[in-house]
Amino acid sequence: MDTIRLEFHAHTIFSKDSLTRPKALIEACHRKGIDRLVVTDHNTIRGALECKNLAPELVIIGEEIMTNQGELLAAFVREEVPGGLPAVEAIRRLQEQGAFISVSHPFDFTRSGHWKLTDLELIAPHVDAIEIFNARCLSMKFNARAAAFAKERGLPGTSGSDAHGLIELGAATQFVPDFNDADGLRKSIRQATYRNQLLPSWTRLVSRKAVIYKALFKPVISF
Repeated sequence: MDTIRLEFHAHTIFSKDSLTRPKALIEACHRKGIDRLVVTDHNTIRGALECKNLAPELVIIGEEIMTNQGELLAAFVREEVPGGLPAVEAIRRLQEQGAFISVSHPFDFTRSGHWKLTDLELIAPHVDAIEIFNARCLSMKFNARAAAFAKERGLPGTSGSDAHGLIELGAATQFVPDFNDADGLRKSIRQATYRNQLLPSWTRLVSRKAVIYKALFKPVISF
């Protein structure tokens, strides 16, 4: 069975904290040897749809959803799920469309999307995976705790660069058997091997710069 390199967590200019345009993201994937890319903009699938139009074989439509308890990370999303919902409602909407559901950087308390343990325990039976490595975490202990939580509950792990800029893309990826849909991903992710490295802390300035630039100049998104 063929093995592919999968990047599970990346943003485009459609996220409030990224300036990466879809065409540039696709080109970077080809340069860096990424075979499949889940585009996971914050609370929208617009960027993922643009990327899918440019590279249908490469791109999986995803979304990073800020619930009122923490962030979810979904793949094979067909209908956008808005932010601000209760976690159980966001999960219900994702399940109805057959999406693959992971949980973003659950124990990284330096980010607004982290989870309280009690809330995470409640949703754990209803998700497909936990993000066990996020390259933007400032400490390995956040990832280690996520990996331990996933192992204790028999959940597989996703790994992602959480790339807001092209320099970050590919820092954390997994090698998995090829798949065509969410059910195939559910099977193949359990056979994943990982190539992970933490990004230097200064890379978080990439997203801060994007937020400031958009506030000052309000760029028109065009392709």
